[in-house]
Amino acid sequence: MTQFKLGHAAENEWQKAADQVIKQIGTCEECNLAFIYVTDAFSNELSKLLRYLKEQTGIAHWVGSIGNGICCTNTEYYEQPAIVLLACQFPQEQFRVFDMAREEQQAPPPFNPNDFSLRPTVVHGDPRNGHLPETIHDLPEQLGNGYLIGGLTSSDNHYFQVADDLTEGSLSGVIFENIPMVTGLSQGCTPITEPRMLTTCDHHMAMTIDGRPALEVFKEDIGEVLARDIDRAAGYIFAAFPVQGSDTGDYLVRNVIGFDPDNNLLAIGEHMTPDTPIMFCRRDGKSAIEDMQRMLADVKKRLRGAEPKGGVYISCLGRGRHLFGENSEEMKMISEVFGDIPLVGFYANGEIAGQRLYGYTGVLTLFL
Repeated sequence: MTQFKLGHAAENEWQKAADQVIKQIGTCEECNLAFIYVTDAFSNELSKLLRYLKEQTGIAHWVGSIGNGICCTNTEYYEQPAIVLLACQFPQEQFRVFDMAREEQQAPPPFNPNDFSLRPTVVHGDPRNGHLPETIHDLPEQLGNGYLIGGLTSSDNHYFQVADDLTEGSLSGVIFENIPMVTGLSQGCTPITEPRMLTTCDHHMAMTIDGRPALEVFKEDIGEVLARDIDRAAGYIFAAFPVQGSDTGDYLVRNVIGFDPDNNLLAIGEHMTPDTPIMFCRRDGKSAIEDMQRMLADVKKRLRGAEPKGGVYISCLGRGRHLFGENSEEMKMISEVFGDIPLVGFYANGEIAGQRLYGYTGVLTLFL
């Protein structure tokens, strides 16, 4: 029978934190996979920490990441040494840990090339790898009907992921096959306009939108008050690119990184191409809460009365305490809908869902 056991601790010494976690999860002889997330304060000790946990628990397979913030059921940890751990039991033949850094950038082969069952895959990536967007786009097809859920490591020091051992530099994680689960994506920003058309651009520079100067359209859309002092828009107004074919209206949010008032140009943190739909959106706590509630309600509906047993939640560094409040409010919203199920995750430098790299989103995975 599938089981999930949660342990978490915040201690200055890594072994004290590990011992607390081990005590909380108790006997786990049947567990064969663990999700582990640690704050970057433990990044230098992660190798010793991982080895110690393997020896003490007997769990064979491990996946996870470092994060500037990490989270678990009803709890968020920032700016302190902390560990969260979810010990799991799955049928051994229905999951496989992989590490593309050790596999020379080759995707792991599908379980059965003739079986096109959906293969949900929890992944962690190195944000320093400029090829990751292409890898994320291609991997689901290479896996044979794969679906990615995950995020990019966030850290002030190292950028380690865990894929049985420490790794970095590419994409790693765990592929599941025929494991029942439900996923959801919450956008942290709300559109303030209907989609327009990016008509001309040059790499990161938007030149015209709907055939008009891009900065002129931007000022019009954000309103007169912000347009008077355009620097105030930084960190509040973003560019969004609708995901083509999405049946839930998803969009990729990217930073507005600069303005050229002399030439009416707008710089955006995305390599853009002409004739692409574009819109502008705002980020604020009220919008984030409303969309989180929408996502949780949608996931609950899709559960069709089933009770989730455990899960993984990966959210953006810009969410958490910045949008929901200091008292672990984002994680508590999940418990309000699903109860205090064992849940772990981290605050990422970019979130992954399907074949795309998102920003300012929360990605929830629940195991049934």
